[in-house]
Amino acid sequence: MQKKVIIGLSGGVDSSVAAWLLKDQGYDVTALFMINWKDSSVTLSGDCSWEEDIILAQLVARKIGIPLEVVDSSDKYKASVVEYMFSEYEMGRTPNPDVLCNREIKFDVFHEAAQRFGADFIATGHYARTKKVETASGIYTRLLAGKDSNKDQSYFLCQLSQWQLDNVLFPLGEIEKPEVRRIAAKLELASADKKDSQGICFVGKVDLPTFLQQKLAPKTGKVIEISADDEYFTNQNNLLQGETNKEDLIEKSVKPYDFSVAHGVIAGEHRGAHYYTIGQRKGLSIGGKSLPLFVLGIDVEKNIVYVGQGHNHPGLNRKGLFIASDEIHWIRPDLALKSGEEKDCLVRIRYRQALQKATLFMREKGLYILFDEWQRSIAAGQFAAWYYGDEVTGSGVIS
Repeated sequence: MQKKVIIGLSGGVDSSVAAWLLKDQGYDVTALFMINWKDSSVTLSGDCSWEEDIILAQLVARKIGIPLEVVDSSDKYKASVVEYMFSEYEMGRTPNPDVLCNREIKFDVFHEAAQRFGADFIATGHYARTKKVETASGIYTRLLAGKDSNKDQSYFLCQLSQWQLDNVLFPLGEIEKPEVRRIAAKLELASADKKDSQGICFVGKVDLPTFLQQKLAPKTGKVIEISADDEYFTNQNNLLQGETNKEDLIEKSVKPYDFSVAHGVIAGEHRGAHYYTIGQRKGLSIGGKSLPLFVLGIDVEKNIVYVGQGHNHPGLNRKGLFIASDEIHWIRPDLALKSGEEKDCLVRIRYRQALQKATLFMREKGLYILFDEWQRSIAAGQFAAWYYGDEVTGSGVIS
């Protein structure tokens, strides 16, 4: 008897080839197209709307020979993802809607559809892998990086739970992207030449301030430039280098910079501090500098944006980060650290970032992550995901 699979079909090349692979492997496949965003007025010109995507999905499903179901999750998406984005930016944090979308929308909707259609598995076109492992405490699903290191999307799945991963198939986990394109071209799938999606999950590429103005009004404020040679950074480094107490060193290593005590000069004005993110280069509209300006920090209460010149400005770099206890998520609960325990691992704080060597320090207040090398543009609200080898074992929201 054929095993039944529900796969998310977005109209993109990855999910299209994933659906074909499942059909080719003998599964009884039903595709599911999700409508999560309908307002095309906020997307930049040239981005496909869901109306265009659904046509591609219909053509692909017809070509492969599988049924296509459509579900409208736009209300849930707005409530769970978009409102979360507005709230985070309003507080001066940098959210990752793609990670949240997988946890709150995609896999929940897929599981509901699986129950409705009596499916044995759910599937997506993510470049990731899963593998069952039996331990003394039970059987768990390991979430592994995709074989294509250039396309590995395990980071986007770092907030999934064991029950969400239990019956998931990732057909592209062992395949590299060029091969996916080759398969799509050979099959003459309508999505073969479709560019990879960019921007916000299901929304597309947007001008962030314009998008956020739906809820967050513009508010003119000062842009303050801080020199890379400011003594504040020298003092901060000296504090770390001179610290001999381990616990104090951990605390100081994760503490964000307080740019208000540095010696800054007014460099211009901005439209609203909540529109900017740490490490941002574009959108400042301030010229006449010898090096490009980058956002070092933002203060939404005082409506100040702090900037500095150059990619290597010390204000962009930090040695560690902190995740509060209630924000820690273990994909593998059997591997969760107890207070006082430490673990060497690999960490990334954004998609496509190379995995960084780090040490986890679990304490009563939460999880401290100290990197072997200084890290650029650590921002509150982002997700940090930690790996044991090529397995994502946990993640959390940076404080």
